[in-house]
Amino acid sequence: MSKKELRAADALLEAQKIAFAPFIFQSSVTLKKLGVFDLIFDSRHNGGVTIDAISEQLSISRYGLGVLLEFSESAGVVSKSENGIYELTKTGYFLNYSKDVNVNLNFTHDICYKGLFHLDEAIKTGEPSGLKELGEWDTIYEGLSQLTPKEQQSWFEFDHFYSDGIFEEALKRVFKNQPKLLFDIGGNTGKFALQCFNYDENIQVKIIDLPGQLNKALKNSNDAGFGNRISGQEMDWLKPNPQIPTGADVIWMSQFLDCFSEDEILTILSTCVASMDAHTELIIIETFTDRQEFPMSKFILEATSLYFTVMANGNSKMYPATVFESLIEKAGLTIKEDLALGEYHTMLVCKKS
Repeated sequence: MSKKELRAADALLEAQKIAFAPFIFQSSVTLKKLGVFDLIFDSRHNGGVTIDAISEQLSISRYGLGVLLEFSESAGVVSKSENGIYELTKTGYFLNYSKDVNVNLNFTHDICYKGLFHLDEAIKTGEPSGLKELGEWDTIYEGLSQLTPKEQQSWFEFDHFYSDGIFEEALKRVFKNQPKLLFDIGGNTGKFALQCFNYDENIQVKIIDLPGQLNKALKNSNDAGFGNRISGQEMDWLKPNPQIPTGADVIWMSQFLDCFSEDEILTILSTCVASMDAHTELIIIETFTDRQEFPMSKFILEATSLYFTVMANGNSKMYPATVFESLIEKAGLTIKEDLALGEYHTMLVCKKS
C-alpha cells in the first residue's frame, strides 16, 4: 500500500522540523529539567498556568521561558490559549511522563547527542568516531565502567529497559530441561543471573564478559548471597581465537550479538558451537527489525543502529531475523524453536547441527 503524498507545504514543514530537530530536542530537555513541564501539568486542574506564574514559581526569567515556550508551542509540545494559559499537548505529556520515551531521551542526551556530530566520519571509517566525546576507548563496552554516574545510569537504563521485561517469560523456556550450568554471555550487571538464581535453586551460572562488566556482575551476585553459584570468565570477543569452556547445558545471549558485525557474530557463534555437545541449547534473544508489529518499534530499533555506528563499535546494528538465520546456519547450528517474547523480542533456541 503506497503512502499518501504530503502536500508541498506540509512536506516543507517536516523538512524544517528535521533541520531544527536539535532545537526541538534541547528545548524539550531544558523545559523538563527546569520543571516547567511538571508545573504546567500539575496546574491543569487549577485553571492552568501563565508564563508569569511559571516565572514566579520557578524563579526563571520571563525571557528565558518565553523563547523556550514559544518554540515548543510551534513544535507541538505545548499549547497556549488566547488568555495565555499553557497546557501540555499529548506529545508534551509523553515527553515528560512516558517511561520508554524518557529512557530514550536520556540515552540520546547523555550518551549519543554530542557523538552524533561525527556520524559522517563513522560511516566513512567504520569506526565509532563519536565515542571520543565520552572517552578514549576502541568500543563503548570497554568504557562502561568508566562513564560518569549519570552516563552509566542512562546507558544501563536504556539497555535494561529493552531486555529485562522478557526475562520472566524467557525463564520458563530456559529451565524447561532443568539445566544445571548456564553460560551468560554478555552478562552485563548480572541481572539475568540473579533471575536464574531466584528461579532455580540448583542452577550454576558462569558470566562471560569484559572485565568491567564482569566484576560488577560478580559483585552484585555475591552481594545478593549467590557467591557459591556464580563464576566468571573475562572475555574480549574482538581478540583473536576466542574460546569458552565446555559443559554448559544452556548458553544464553540476550541482545548481545547485535553489538557485533556479521563476521564477528559468526565467530562468536562458531566459538560456542565448539564448546557445545548434542544436548546443549544456545538461546538467542533479539529485537529483530523485520518482526516488529508497530512502526514506532522499528523506528526506535533503526535509530539504535546509528548509536552502534557512531558510539558503540562502528560496525554493528539492529538486524533483521533473516541475517541471523543465515549466520546461525553457517556456524553449524539449527534453530529448533522460534518463539515470540513480549511485544518486541524473539527467542531462537538452537542446537548443534
